[in-house]
Amino acid sequence: MASQLKHFVHGMGTTLEAPTWPAIAADEAEAVLAHFPAAGRMTGLHWHSPRPFSAATLVHTTNGAFLLKRHHHRVRTVEGLAEEHAFIAHLAGAGVSVPQVMTTAEGASAVAIGPWSYELHRQAPGEDLYRDRLSWTPFLSLDHAHAAGVALAELHVAAGGFDAPARRQHPLISSFTILPAADPVAAACAYVASRPALAAFLADRPWQAQLARLFEQADSNLSSLLAKQTPLWTHNDWHPSNLLWTREGAVRTVFDFGLADRTNAVHDIATAIERTAVRWLDLGKGADDAIADPETALALMAGYAEVLPLSDAEIAAVVSLLPLVHVEFALSEADYFTAVVADTASAAMAWDDYLIDHAAWFFSPPGQDFLRRIAQS
Repeated sequence: MASQLKHFVHGMGTTLEAPTWPAIAADEAEAVLAHFPAAGRMTGLHWHSPRPFSAATLVHTTNGAFLLKRHHHRVRTVEGLAEEHAFIAHLAGAGVSVPQVMTTAEGASAVAIGPWSYELHRQAPGEDLYRDRLSWTPFLSLDHAHAAGVALAELHVAAGGFDAPARRQHPLISSFTILPAADPVAAACAYVASRPALAAFLADRPWQAQLARLFEQADSNLSSLLAKQTPLWTHNDWHPSNLLWTREGAVRTVFDFGLADRTNAVHDIATAIERTAVRWLDLGKGADDAIADPETALALMAGYAEVLPLSDAEIAAVVSLLPLVHVEFALSEADYFTAVVADTASAAMAWDDYLIDHAAWFFSPPGQDFLRRIAQS
């Protein structure tokens, strides 16, 4: 691999950091593109993504522009990428604007070279208005929140009929095994036990008691509400920087299906609200009663309801799920930081700041006020 560019990525907080995964170099990109004959000959690299869990670059070639993304094989294998690529292909066939996944000469949608797994997507139409903004950045306007709700419902309509099973165990997946369980603490114990590095990290923490306290504070009907939801493959990372936009403010293209899995529609709606309507990066800085924006949540749900009207029961399920919807992904982040990159400080942040503190905020007076506003929609 050639000498690396000076490149920084988003950290767990608000500052840019040196990347865990080095930027993709020109000679590396050229070697990978040779496996994708339709991509053409590379003419240059024009941007490097600031996202932290993989490396990605915009490649210009004689046949257009493409996003080349590289994962360590312990994060995504070729087979793991094929799971999300199959979902993307289904959505494309149902009329959703998603990036075209390029294939190798053998018809594979990803390629393994050394310790890396690579995927290549043709650049999709739309303006990347949020490209350099943090994942938990709010929408620029309520109109964008409304448009994102419309697009989310359209994706859910298109996702119907995609009957693939839930994904295999990978780091950084929004799986759905703990919250719908009749005994979520037991389900969490099973989740942790199957991930040895995560289990070792949590061994000296009162983590089971911490989770039990959160589950006790949650709606006692949560598991039964979730049991009534129709299983559905969902995006699970619905925030504005995973959307491309038209000049008029509509969603033009949906991308980044790395967290996609089989959950249900209310899980995806709750995730979208959790990602976009609370300024989590301001939590603990002296104004915790002012970090939430219920108008954003209401605008997103109103847009969704224009395509798929939400019943009272579905709204109740979203509200009940919101305080804990991030639990499984926060555990998955902690697993990534312990099992893949040996970064215990970031694992602690994923557990303490994201999993525990986010849930605790929802059960605080300002969090409860936020939930009441959504419940009245």
